[in-house]
Amino acid sequence: MLGIIKSIIITSLFMLYPYLVYRGIESGISWVAPAFFSAIFMFQAAAARKRLVKVYKLLIAIGLLAGAYYLQTVTAKVLPVMIQLMLMYFFGRTLLKDKGPPFIESFVRLDFTDIPPEIIQYARQLTVLWTGVFAFNALMCTALAIFANDKWWALYNGVFIYLMIGVLTTGEYIYRHFRFPDLDIPDAKSSIKNMFINGRKIWLDVQAR
Repeated sequence: MLGIIKSIIITSLFMLYPYLVYRGIESGISWVAPAFFSAIFMFQAAAARKRLVKVYKLLIAIGLLAGAYYLQTVTAKVLPVMIQLMLMYFFGRTLLKDKGPPFIESFVRLDFTDIPPEIIQYARQLTVLWTGVFAFNALMCTALAIFANDKWWALYNGVFIYLMIGVLTTGEYIYRHFRFPDLDIPDAKSSIKNMFINGRKIWLDVQAR
């Protein structure tokens, strides 16, 4: 339970990150957000068990801390790009033959004890879709950080991305009922509950592959 609460708090902070950066830039203290999140990555690096995970989280922490001193605004806007690239990497790598099952399939197995072959294929297709979504977001975050003003950058990272994810998730939930009309699909409440309870375990499992 403590791990779940910690994950919720950290996730909430990352979701608020664009707003915190925008307010920091407006107030002339854009260094605060990258410095704060550098501390989070340092804590995660210290807690990580795998050496590779420990090293890359430590490198991110050092990069954010250095950027908070030398290139405050640019560094503040880099983190969302890194997050989207990280999500793209973790979803995409599970599509490799020796790194499976696909990320979405791991969550589907929470709802089904015996997964039909067509659902396994569908889960793989969804994993490909989300890998593409995160790649697109990384490109958009980069372009907005370079070419757009601070407000548009904050709106895309703090609002549009989550609206996009919400629309895609809702649309997929509706679509699956039409695609698999005879399949006994668990209700959304049960699926979300399973994701909250087991999501961190699956995420750590993917990291360990």
